[in-house]
Amino acid sequence: MITWEEFKTNKKYWVLAVVIFVILCVICGGRDDRNENKYQNGNQNIITITGHGEVQAAPDIANVSFTIRKEAKTVKDAQTQVSEVEARVLAALKVNNVLEKDIKTVSVSFNPKYEYRYDKQVVPCTQYNCPPNNGNNVIVGYEAYENISIKIRNTDSAGKIIQDLGALGVTDLYGPNFTIDNEDGLKVQARKEAIDDAKNKAKILAKDLEIRLGKMTSFSENGNYPMPMYTNSLAKMDSVSAAGSAPAVLPVGENTISSDVTITYEIK
Repeated sequence: MITWEEFKTNKKYWVLAVVIFVILCVICGGRDDRNENKYQNGNQNIITITGHGEVQAAPDIANVSFTIRKEAKTVKDAQTQVSEVEARVLAALKVNNVLEKDIKTVSVSFNPKYEYRYDKQVVPCTQYNCPPNNGNNVIVGYEAYENISIKIRNTDSAGKIIQDLGALGVTDLYGPNFTIDNEDGLKVQARKEAIDDAKNKAKILAKDLEIRLGKMTSFSENGNYPMPMYTNSLAKMDSVSAAGSAPAVLPVGENTISSDVTITYEIK
């Protein structure tokens, strides 16, 4: 083993140490250069293409929601009145060929109705001059509610069905909301068109750049799916006008389902 004193006094050891140091520097520097070149080539040897596809289709479903609301002195009486209207509504929907599976009760509830009454025996009180805290809330009755949503599969009959509901005295009628029942199939079709569009663009670009495409390295999709179409033209009609007017024709139009994809390829 070489001692420190021998190392300091022998020049050949110093020369050997310098040579080893230089070799290590060269090896480390070359490795960094190779890594840098590999990183740069990895960034440069890719190509990213976008594609777009869309499908148009007429809505085949009309969704409608409404409320049956009644007031009475007791909860039982209010609920009974709601049930009577509900029976007439279900009968009308059946006549208009709305399927039982497409009728859904969303919620049922009842609330007390309060009225603030002054105690005139404690302190004299007039209509325009009543002392504060001279009375309390008193329950004067109850309100019963039933919220129902329906799905109309024959969109041509939506106007007549809404008219019939208005004649039966329902409230808070909202819709129709026109949607597509089998939307998933149309999404798949739009995505396929977007992918084909991206592939065709990639082939054309590769030919123009005189390059060869390698394997696909990444894929992403941004679907632009349609918002429901709403029509509220019949929601505000009263029972008198509804009973005496002709059913409204509600234009359905078309919904557009689109897909945008991004595909990245390696360049050979």
